[in-house]
Amino acid sequence: MKTYLASTVAIAALALGLSSASAQVAPDPDAKQGGSITITYKDDVATLDPAIGYDWQNWSMIKSLFDGLMDYEPGTTNLVPDLAESYDISEDGQTFTFKLRQGVKFHNGREMTAEDVKYSIDRVVNPVTQSPGQGFFASIKGYDEAAEGKAEGVSGITVVDSHTIKFELTRPDATFLHVMAINFSHVVPKEEVEKYGPDFGKNPVGTGAFKLGEWALGQRVVFEKNADYWNKGLPHLDTITFEIGQEPIVALLRLQKGEIDIPGDGIPPAKFQEVMNDPEQKARVVEGGQLHTGYLTMNVNIPPFDNVKVRQAVNMAINKERIVQLINNRAVPANQPLPPSMPGYAKDYQGYAYDAEKAKALLAEAGVADGIETDLYVMNTDPNPRIAQGIQQDLAAIGIKANIQALAQANVIAAGGEKEGAPMIWSGGMAWIADFPDPSNFYGPILGCGGAVPGGWNWSWYCNAELDKMAEKADSIVDPAKAEERNKMWSDVYVKIMEDAPWAPIFNEQRFTMKSTRMGGADNLYVDPVHIPVNYDHVYVNDVQ
Repeated sequence: MKTYLASTVAIAALALGLSSASAQVAPDPDAKQGGSITITYKDDVATLDPAIGYDWQNWSMIKSLFDGLMDYEPGTTNLVPDLAESYDISEDGQTFTFKLRQGVKFHNGREMTAEDVKYSIDRVVNPVTQSPGQGFFASIKGYDEAAEGKAEGVSGITVVDSHTIKFELTRPDATFLHVMAINFSHVVPKEEVEKYGPDFGKNPVGTGAFKLGEWALGQRVVFEKNADYWNKGLPHLDTITFEIGQEPIVALLRLQKGEIDIPGDGIPPAKFQEVMNDPEQKARVVEGGQLHTGYLTMNVNIPPFDNVKVRQAVNMAINKERIVQLINNRAVPANQPLPPSMPGYAKDYQGYAYDAEKAKALLAEAGVADGIETDLYVMNTDPNPRIAQGIQQDLAAIGIKANIQALAQANVIAAGGEKEGAPMIWSGGMAWIADFPDPSNFYGPILGCGGAVPGGWNWSWYCNAELDKMAEKADSIVDPAKAEERNKMWSDVYVKIMEDAPWAPIFNEQRFTMKSTRMGGADNLYVDPVHIPVNYDHVYVNDVQ
């Protein structure tokens, strides 16, 4: 696992008031042209709308269809202009001006302009959209009014001319260039969004290397090469087919027979040892470090989880070492939201030790010594139901009866996005993996007040205004010389969160997937577990970024 420093290019650029010319990533000259690959998934895709999609499955698919102002060099955390040709940052770090590439076309043939960039971000901030990414744009002037529905659009976003757009911030923001690279900043055409309305996610139109060719619900999704893609020479493949409804074990068997190229749900835990003990199969395993934390959420609006002592008791009740064994020890126990390799990780913090007797005592202090019955939501793809059963057994030992609700990923996400929707959620299969390598990313969307909105990913619905202010102060530090000070502030935020215990962090996982023999080397595949966003086995095909 690469260790990332807070003094990334974003912070350095802000501190120095830098300008950046285009650093477009060139296609791999050795990659084969043409052909197709097949990827399998158990569950259907919920949406391909970049304003809405936010799970490990659709995140990389969306990146193949859409582009943003910024992106990352494949295999690195180096930010480079993408739809932007260049950008300038004011000396105070509060004004960003982007020059757009000329001649970039949407899949419908219309040229993209600065108006489209503004519309796309205004749409995410608009509460009607119910975007889980709304809070990422909180540092832009006029955000509050737009997010509350009191203004049409964000006043701090200005279209200077058809190919120039300016963002004015209320404060320096060390994460802003990273935000311009995530899916929520990807550009969409207004006319297509208005044409399809809520069905735009099933009829996506972007500027990306691929365009949607077919979507047969419950069966397959097919992407076709965008012949007018602005980055000439990409993509290399002609088509990508995502087959839906494949159980992971069946997908592995098909991979072994050379019938598919990538099992999108990874190596089934029940087959992991078999695969790793076979030299031929092990040679095709792609192992990747992840900025990942798997956690159990407790909805602070639903009794008895509105009582901090109950939440602390749950933290003490779970035997994390045993849970890790259920996934072939492919993880390490977690004691806080941040993974160990993330800047801001509190190295001296011990967390809640496994202690069932102390957990029972806390429940008694909370007035629920006679027991609790609740629901535990979980994604229905292995190993997540088995992990939920392990958590269920641990909770039963202290008097909490958790009824498991094993549902498709989209249904679990939908329940978490409702204020009274799900008392507890095991996040596995959707567990948090960094959108970008910065400690702020484990706060805003999943623990901050900005994420505690309908459709959001703060499934505990935890909102602490004091911590929001601390987080804002930390992100206003853009001087690389003060990186340690910023990291310490983030450590303090996460330790205070653990005192309130809206989560029970369970483990930090490594990810293993495989590629088929018919693909040969990396000719037509780029599997990059470090590339941002670092989500499960995000598959970036042929450097299409």
